[in-house]
Amino acid sequence: MSQNKIIDSFLGFAIGDALGVPVEFISRTKIAQNPVQEMREFGTHHQQKGTWSDDSSLAFCLAESLTRGYDLRDIARNFVLWRYENFWTARGEVFDVGIATSHSIDKLRRGGSPLTSGGAGEMDNGNGSLMRILPLIFYSRKFDIRKRFELVSEVSALTHAHIRSILACFIYTEFALELLEGKEKFEAYKNTQVKVNDFLTEYSICTKKERELFHKLLLTSNLSEKQPLICDFEENEIHASGYVMHTLEASIWCFLKTNTYKEAVLKAVNLGSDTDTTGCVTGGLAGLYYGMENIPEEWQKVLARKTDIITLAEKLAQATL
Repeated sequence: MSQNKIIDSFLGFAIGDALGVPVEFISRTKIAQNPVQEMREFGTHHQQKGTWSDDSSLAFCLAESLTRGYDLRDIARNFVLWRYENFWTARGEVFDVGIATSHSIDKLRRGGSPLTSGGAGEMDNGNGSLMRILPLIFYSRKFDIRKRFELVSEVSALTHAHIRSILACFIYTEFALELLEGKEKFEAYKNTQVKVNDFLTEYSICTKKERELFHKLLLTSNLSEKQPLICDFEENEIHASGYVMHTLEASIWCFLKTNTYKEAVLKAVNLGSDTDTTGCVTGGLAGLYYGMENIPEEWQKVLARKTDIITLAEKLAQATL
């Protein structure tokens, strides 16, 4: 693995995020009247072009901590610094934060344990941990799958501790690891299905009912040729709300359904609703797979703090290679 892969993924998710910021909360029907094709400014949050949101901020907070090794309390401190002192913000201010994430960071600020700060109820399954989990793959890639699951569980649980959110993060990171190893994307996806299914069968991680919620993503081709891949579903079967399942399904659907970075993130953003997060999660995969050289130069030019992002990626590479 080269440091370029970290740069690819960081620019990938930040640019996908920034594309979605101006149209966050706008419905798919409304966006379809004026589809996003390029970077926009102002809009929902009245931000300049290239401004990324809390999604990328918290991913960068995680990455910054991982440059010093793995320490949950250190990651938690970075989250608190972001929320209250604008650490790793795009332009010096926090302009968006999810309710569950905000509550959890408040607990951390008051001295709560990182292991018990995240909501663990069924209603605590927003996409706030999925959106920031990608940098963990560069630290965890050398561990076995059981250890990787443990790390994903802990990092997700800082804000989202329910098994559904944890499994979503786990599927996403296992898929990203396959891409990091240079696999073709459909091969990577099928490998992920097999690995995760085998892991869930071997260990009592969740209930059968909980596992079945992931049926669109975890069907494996060797079970039946009639079972569709996620990318075989129609757009009207793919949702883009802030629910973690919707974000994971939409992001993998967009990535597998398209052939370039630009196509993937534009498809994600034009699904509407939680546009910055769908763009971010899709962009992380697409950046990792296609590389920064295939991200439109005009988007890179307006990206907030691009130099800082690359410097952080280089630091993480030095710490984890």
